[in-house]
Amino acid sequence: MAPANPVPYESTPEPTPTPSAGMPVGAAPPAVVSSSGPELVSQEELNSWRRGFTPQAEIWNGRLAMLGLSVGLTVLLVARLTAHAN
Repeated sequence: MAPANPVPYESTPEPTPTPSAGMPVGAAPPAVVSSSGPELVSQEELNSWRRGFTPQAEIWNGRLAMLGLSVGLTVLLVARLTAHAN
């Protein structure tokens, strides 16, 4: 059965961006930044404790999630090691 919308042979596929070191495979490419470039933020502003849907809240959310994951895995490891020692 033929496809509903066949692509003509003359068309060239759009170039796909290569993923950067920090971008997971299959993720959407980053948005194009205006010609003025990204807005620089001071270190104090970036680390400030802001609530809501802000970049600062996302940064702290990630930090606390990694802390919780690390503590949880450490507790599991210690519990398993002490259970096997007896």
